[in-house]
Amino acid sequence: MPTPSMEDYIEQIYILIDQKGYARVSDIAEALSVHPSSVTKMVQKLDKDEYLIYEKYRGLILTKKGNKIGKRLVFRHELLEQFLTVIGVKNENIYNDVEGIEHHLSWNSIDRIGDLVQLFENEPELVEKLRRLQEKEDQ
Repeated sequence: MPTPSMEDYIEQIYILIDQKGYARVSDIAEALSVHPSSVTKMVQKLDKDEYLIYEKYRGLILTKKGNKIGKRLVFRHELLEQFLTVIGVKNENIYNDVEGIEHHLSWNSIDRIGDLVQLFENEPELVEKLRRLQEKEDQ
């Protein structure tokens, strides 16, 4: 299983490939606000651990294993954003909150949060009850 840092790189590489069709070291460095040399070291480790295939000066591609994990990591991130939105977290807090908690939850917890989001989607009156409760607390 990848470390939280490895997960951040895999997730970002997956997103870049999905958006642009490719991911370069410079793109990854910019997206993660790290030095290109740090990206190169991590990409080499991810290559060694078979999450991607990296050829110096030629670029990289995710392996089947890396692509599967990247897709799941993006799903986790989006689900947590959706969950925090549904429960009424302020928009300006959501991204940083997700970044702060996503690596600390088990996949079982993620699945249960997914169940709760689905419940809220299927029963919007629960969301309305939650909003009324929050309004009372805010007064």
